Amino acid sequence: MDITEIVIEGDTAGIAWRLPILRFAGKKADAPKIYIQAALHAGELPGTALVHFLCERLRQAEAESAILSDIIVVPHANPIGAAQSHFGEMQGRFDLGSRTNFNRDFPLISLRDRDLLIENLERYPAVDRLKRQLIHMALGADLVIDLHCDDESLQYAYIDEAFWPEASDLAAALKMDAVLLSDGESSAFEEAVSFAWKYEVPGEKKARLPGKLSVTVELRGTRDVYPEMAKQDAEGLWRFLAVRGGVRDDGVHLAAFAGPAVPLDNVEMIRAPQAGTVLFHRNIGERVVEGERLATIITAPGMPDGTIEVRAPQDGLIVTRVSDRLVRRRGDLMKIGSDKPSSVVRKPGTLEN
Repeated sequence: MDITEIVIEGDTAGIAWRLPILRFAGKKADAPKIYIQAALHAGELPGTALVHFLCERLRQAEAESAILSDIIVVPHANPIGAAQSHFGEMQGRFDLGSRTNFNRDFPLISLRDRDLLIENLERYPAVDRLKRQLIHMALGADLVIDLHCDDESLQYAYIDEAFWPEASDLAAALKMDAVLLSDGESSAFEEAVSFAWKYEVPGEKKARLPGKLSVTVELRGTRDVYPEMAKQDAEGLWRFLAVRGGVRDDGVHLAAFAGPAVPLDNVEMIRAPQAGTVLFHRNIGERVVEGERLATIITAPGMPDGTIEVRAPQDGLIVTRVSDRLVRRRGDLMKIGSDKPSSVVRKPGTLEN
């Protein structure tokens, strides 16, 4: 394992961040190149725990000459966000300087312009330099895995329809509960990577990308950071690498993915109609039917008409739930994966900021 660092100089004097990069050299020239990163949202740590144990397995494989692909691992992709605290709480989702989501505003370029990403880096603010160097590394790979987590959540992934159903092997390897099929219409990291592949020839869009994969994996919830869980997830990602020819392991055999694969248009974003204290009646992983009570919101405590109910707009599987119990008006409560499109028209791109 080769260890290097990218040093990101701050935008004020005396500040710098270090980004460790772990590299494993493959034995097979035509094996797919692999890029794995975790904690782009700095407080989302299940992926960091996963890659810790995955790297143990990769070092063992390295000693046995069983690594076939060149593999890059970035265990914590956002040292800038990790250093941001406000009143004792890490603020790792949005850059406090620009107020931009760390997983948005990645450059949308053609693959042939990849090296332009790191030309004259000193012209850009620190956050943009971080983003440009991350995506530059990723665009040197064939399989790109961005490890995130949700709030309270099942294990699921956002997978561009251009990679489906080929990418069902990843869902099977990690034993995901669901897949949300995205449209690739945002500037999030994994969609910026797929954009570069789709528009390798500027102006000519590829609808399918065989042999490629760029994906956001949501490793359950933010508090799901446990040793056995991380080891199981690392084993799942190892199985995927073996199936795709990145490592040699003849003992890996995958069953077919049996979970739902739901287009984003079929995801019901359940939001609070008013502010208040939320009392959930249903949990993640449960199937609900249209009209079923999902939550009660106490809007005026102690008053005779001080509650309102939130009900399911259609049948579906509860994929995520918010952990906060004090909610704002229009704040997210749940995501429900459904069989039919939602009656709420979705803008192209991601479901959340």
